[in-house]
Formats: sequence, C-alpha cells, structure tokens
Amino acid sequence: MRILLVKTSSLGDVLHNLPVVTDILRHYPDAQIDWVVEESFSELPRLHPGVQRVIQVAIRRWRKQPEVARAEMRTAIAAIREQSYDLAIDTQGLLKSALVMRNARAPRCGYGFGSAREPLAALIYQRRYHVDKGQHAVERNRQLVAQAVGYPLDSAADYGIRAPALTLDWLPAGAYVVLLHATSRADKLWDEAKWVALGAQLHAEGLRSVLPWGSTAEKERAERLVAAIPDAVCPPRLSLTEAAALLGHAKAVVGVDTGLAHLAAALDTPTVGIYTATEPALTGLYAGARAVNLGGKNQSPAVAEVLSALEQVRRV
Repeated sequence: MRILLVKTSSLGDVLHNLPVVTDILRHYPDAQIDWVVEESFSELPRLHPGVQRVIQVAIRRWRKQPEVARAEMRTAIAAIREQSYDLAIDTQGLLKSALVMRNARAPRCGYGFGSAREPLAALIYQRRYHVDKGQHAVERNRQLVAQAVGYPLDSAADYGIRAPALTLDWLPAGAYVVLLHATSRADKLWDEAKWVALGAQLHAEGLRSVLPWGSTAEKERAERLVAAIPDAVCPPRLSLTEAAALLGHAKAVVGVDTGLAHLAAALDTPTVGIYTATEPALTGLYAGARAVNLGGKNQSPAVAEVLSALEQVRRV
C-alpha cells in the first residue's frame, strides 16, 4: 500500500500528524508513505523513519513571490503526480491543502463538511469522513486516517521520532533545561521576570538554562534573559533538526504556546507548556504523563506552578 499524506503547516500541526505514520505502519508494516509539507517544515516528517519521501511546497512564499511561483508550482505538482497512490489523505482540512491534494493520482480522502476546518475543502475530497471537532488535533488526525485506510485505533498516540544524534559544539557539557520563551503573539508570552526566577531556581538545582530564538526580537529577549539567569546560554540560530537534537537530549523543556514545545513533547522529553492567551485542550501538548499544560486564556501560571509541574513530569 502506498499512501500520500497532506499536512503542509504549521509547525505544531505537522508534528500532530506524525502519529498517523506510526499508526499506519503498525497495521500495514509494508506501507510506503509520502508526505506533502511546506518547505520550512520539511525537516519534521524526515525525523520519522516511516516516511519514504517528503514533497515540498511553498504556498506561503509563493503568495509573496508570484514571479517564481508558477515554475515552482509546476515542479511541486510534477513531484506529487510522479507516483500513483492507493490513497491520498488531507488531514489539514483547509481549502489550500485540499487544492494541493487534488493533484494526486489517488482517491482523495478528507474530513466531511461538518468536520473540516474549512468546509469548502470537503468539495474536493472523493471520500469524506466524520470526525468530532471537540477533541485534540492528534486524535482528529488519527481518526480520519484510521477510517480512510481501514484499521482500528487500538493504541496510544506514538510520534515515532527520536532526537537526532548531532553534536552541538556551542553547548557546554552538563545537564540542561530548554526554556522556550518565544512565540508568535505577544499575548502568549510569559513575563520575563518569571523566566528569570525559574532559571535561577533551575541553576540552584544544578541545571543550566538554554534559551533558543528564531527572530531578531526573540534573540534580544533571549540575550536579556541569559544576562539575568546564572550560567544560561543563548545558542546560535538553530535549524529544526538542530532544535530536535537540543530538545531531545534536555533534562526537561518549559515552553509557551509554540511549535517547538510540541516538538519536545513528541520527542518524549519531559515538557511543561505555559498557556496565557489560548486554551490548550484541543491543541496543547499531547504526549501522555510526560507533558503537562498549565494556564489558559487570560491565565498566567506562577513560577511555583511551573516548578511543581516540572518535578511531576520528570518523575514519570
């Protein structure tokens, strides 16, 4: 059986689709699985040994660079059409992802009108399935694919990835915790004073704090926090593969509502998620007892709550 998965973005959404690969291979060990994904997230499906081929699209960039879009789109469509598939499954449920999948040489599967995030996407699917919206995104993905392929969901979600065996030359020796302070919206941030207090307590326990960043503003925040937290480290800008290596070998991770926190949880690193502007029930960390979500809309967890949760997930 050969299956094409379409989940193009964003970082967290792509990670939430990884258990689908594990599920398919548990029931069909010889299945060959390809994945269509945005170019900026293409490293993530490659972390799963069950993904045969990663096909890149660049919808976000094409919208900004129409002069190169046409040629690159033709190349991407040719890559999608290169292989015939038994099934093509869009777990994103958006019109853009459904339009991408329309190019596949396979029966097109996706959410029904009442289940898709954008109901118009269902017009493009040839086989539609009902999946309750009131559950975590990981389980929605798993239930859709289980119905489309035809197997029971009889196990817990397994992301199926491990930390890459990379040497990070800039990282000092010793135990460390990663503090993911950066996120896409200002209202999702945690107070810098709380990060400093958390980092100081971790240092007292013999744990170094590492604070990654992805933009100029995030680097400036990381540098401020590193200056205030004893023995903390501000790394160079990391690729997703390098980030996976850092997160996967950490003693623990604390992060705000950001895709890298989901990557840490997917790698089975003890992870605490801090939510201040959104509710984590449907899209929060989802990795069993080693991942805990704190806070919610208009809530900001105290440092003591985070420390208590860290102790909890590290005991598991």
